[in-house]
Parts: sequence; C-alpha cells; structure tokens
Amino acid sequence: MKIKQILSTVAAAASIVSILSGCSSGQGNNNYGLDKNSPITITVWHYYNGVQQTGFDEMVKDFNNTVGVENGIIVEAISKNSINELAASVTGSLKGEPGADEAPDIFCCYADNAYIINQMGMVADISKYFTEEELAEYVDEYINEGRFDEGTLKIFPTAKCTEVMMINTTDWQRFAATEGVSYDDLKTWESLVKVSEKYYNYTDALTPDVPNDGKSFFGRDSVENYMLIGAKQLGAPLVSEDGTPEQSIDKSVVKRLWENYYVPFVKGYFAMEGRFRSDDAKTGKVIALVCSTTGAAYYPDKVTLSDDTVYSIGNVVLPIPNFEGTEPYAVQQGAGMSVIKSDEKTEYACTLFLKWFTEAERNIGFAVDSGYLPVKKSANSPEELNKIISGSIDETMHNTLTTAMEEVNSYNLYAAKPFEKSAEFRSALKDYMESTTKNDYETAAARIANGEDRETVLAEYTDDAAFEKWFEGFKAALAV
Repeated sequence: MKIKQILSTVAAAASIVSILSGCSSGQGNNNYGLDKNSPITITVWHYYNGVQQTGFDEMVKDFNNTVGVENGIIVEAISKNSINELAASVTGSLKGEPGADEAPDIFCCYADNAYIINQMGMVADISKYFTEEELAEYVDEYINEGRFDEGTLKIFPTAKCTEVMMINTTDWQRFAATEGVSYDDLKTWESLVKVSEKYYNYTDALTPDVPNDGKSFFGRDSVENYMLIGAKQLGAPLVSEDGTPEQSIDKSVVKRLWENYYVPFVKGYFAMEGRFRSDDAKTGKVIALVCSTTGAAYYPDKVTLSDDTVYSIGNVVLPIPNFEGTEPYAVQQGAGMSVIKSDEKTEYACTLFLKWFTEAERNIGFAVDSGYLPVKKSANSPEELNKIISGSIDETMHNTLTTAMEEVNSYNLYAAKPFEKSAEFRSALKDYMESTTKNDYETAAARIANGEDRETVLAEYTDDAAFEKWFEGFKAALAV
C-alpha cells in the first residue's frame, strides 16, 4: 500500500476531536495566543522526494484542514531535495548569506547539523511545550538524542531507522545443507566470520581446478556504524558521552573490531564492491549483508552473474549480529526535526504540528513505505503495524520493519553524541576503514594470483605486527 492510500485510511478513521486531544500543550490550556480567526503560517523545510514527498504533502494538507483550522495554523512544506542541500540552505539563511531564502520555522536535520545551528543559538528548546507524560510516549533513545543539554529538547524525532541483516536464502540453503550451518551461527560477529570462512572454502571447492577463487559471504553498508556501535558495545566508545572524540582509544577493543572486519575482508570472506551491498547481492558478490531498514527496499529478487546467468532468489531478514558476551546494540539513525528559535506562539504552533505528525497511526502510515520506523513506543509493534497496513506492503519490507521493531524493543539503541567536527570524524572513520580494507585486500589478492603462497601473504596483513601498523594509521586518521 502506498503512503497516500495509507494516509487516506488513517485520516478517515481519525476525528478532529481525538487529534486535538492528542495535541494538548504541556502548559495546560495555554495556547500561547493562537487564534483561528487570525492564523499564522509556519514553514517546514524537508528533504523528502518521490513517494515520501507525496505522502508528506498529503499530511500537511490534512493538518491544515483539521487541526490547523481549529488552531489558526497554516503549514507550508518546501523540499530542499537532499539532506546536504537542506543543511546548507538553513545555515545560509541563518547567516544571512546573499540570495538565501528566509529561514524556515521547522527543518529536518541530523544531529551533527542541528548541533552546529544550536551553537549559533538558533535552535529552540521545545521541551516546555510537552508534558512528561507526552514525552514518555516516545522511544526513550529517540528523545535523548535530541537533548543536547540536560532538560532541553532540540531535535524532535519524526521517523527513524536502524540496521538489519538480509540473507539470500536460495544460495544460503545450498551452502547451509552442505556445511551444516544455521541462522543461529549468524548471531555474533565472531561466528559470522567463521561462517564466512566456511562459505569461502565451500565455494572455492566447487572449482577444484581453479585455486583460491572462493566467494565472499558478507558485506555491510556503513562500516563506520560497525565501528561506532561495536566500540560502544565493547565498553570503549570512540565518541565520549559528552560529545567529543575519545582521546584514549582502547587498543584492545579496536583490535577486536579489526579482527572481525578488516581481517575477514582481507582474506576475501567479506566484500564491498558496488556503491551499496544490495548492488553486491544483485551480482552474487555476497549472499549476506547488513543495511539500513531504508536500504532494505533495494534488496534484489534475482542475481545476475558476470557470465549473464540470471536466477531468482528469496530472502530472510534477521537482527544484526552482536559481539560475544555483550548486551545487544543497534544503531539509531534518521533525521528528526528542529524548530528555529522565535517567539512562543510560533514555537508552540510548530510543536502542535510535530505532535500531530507523530501520532502512532499517522506516523506508521508515513514511515512504512520507505522503510522508516515510527517514533512512539506504542507504534513499534508488529501488531500495530499490521493493523495499519493490513498486509498491503511488500513482504520484504514487512519482514524488515517487524525485525527492526524487535530490535527497537529489545536492543540498546545508540547514536554517538554530536560535536563540532562530528561529521568530519565520521567521514574520516569511514574513509580509513574502507580504504585500508579494500586496498590491502586487492594487494594481497594480486600477490596470491601471481603465485605467492596464500597463507604466507595473508599472514603479513593479519598478524600482530600488521595490526600495530594499521592501528597507528587509525589513530592518525581520527585526529580531526
């Protein structure tokens, strides 16, 4: 079911009375001077395109015709095409750059961009417009991400996502039957590495006349998420809780991360070739991957090999692995919305829209078609999802969302605290991880192809001395 259809169903089911009761102010009956006979206009800048933009526009129209009419609020929505263009536009407007548009009242943002604008003193603290009971309805970690200072609320959650594991069941079943592995062997990063080694050896043995041509089993989008979440899970986060890069990087923790990503990558058990791992799944380069819930929509239903062989595949969606002996962690990501600091009347009008937008059924209706998760606790359940969508979305996306909801309800959700150079820090982490794994894999593979002994070559890249060299580069790369 497309967003427009879902939203139409939701709108028909909701009365104006129930909407208004869900938008009560944290200040009792105080409406901060709103007057339906003298409406004010608030502008929302977002980055939605395609089906998301269509759905959002429908929601804005519905709000204006109901809650907006009753309270004297008119919402205007403007797409800035991409999150980067949106961030640059907001910053330019607030700095008064030549040719910049007038600043919006609400803007979509990630934490690092909201942090920068907050440092300019331009992000409103909207906590005063909510009761504690209202905020308690939202997933705690989503609210906490928006609290830059204790007691404040600078980013309001609107739609979130996390990561899931996806498996090509067609190729998996043949491999699993031969090697005696199961999905239980994919619950930890350590056991995933072992399964990936088995898959490499299994596929290598299929062509006994061609040595060392085993296939990679696994790949993941956002290797920086692996490092950030993994370090947090292992008790030594790369970004401290006060929002600065950790100055004393725990060497033993980083080595464990290295052993379970860099090492299997260099050995050919993991891969990263296309722009996204769904591209690699489509060409048969991997049969298992970790991606965001929004990326799951691009998982292929067939594989096209280099010799033009094409075959259909099934899939299963599993929770992401964790490190052995740790509590489960998953990333929380996705843009929220911030309100530009102005007057109480305008800020309150903005919060009325945000409350309305995130009502459970309405939020599910907006989120599901694009792989996003609703932000209220009550909405993060398969039962609530099924009640709204009535089985009318793609089976893969349905399985993705239900698995992700399981993670939201049972995992610790983590997002690193933003700081002045958090975007640069994350980019440096990504670049170092991707460049070292790919370059060292390619160099090692070329040496092996030229006749050098595989085990001897790989030992040069994966022994303790190799880690020491890699670790020095790692520390230097993160010194942004």
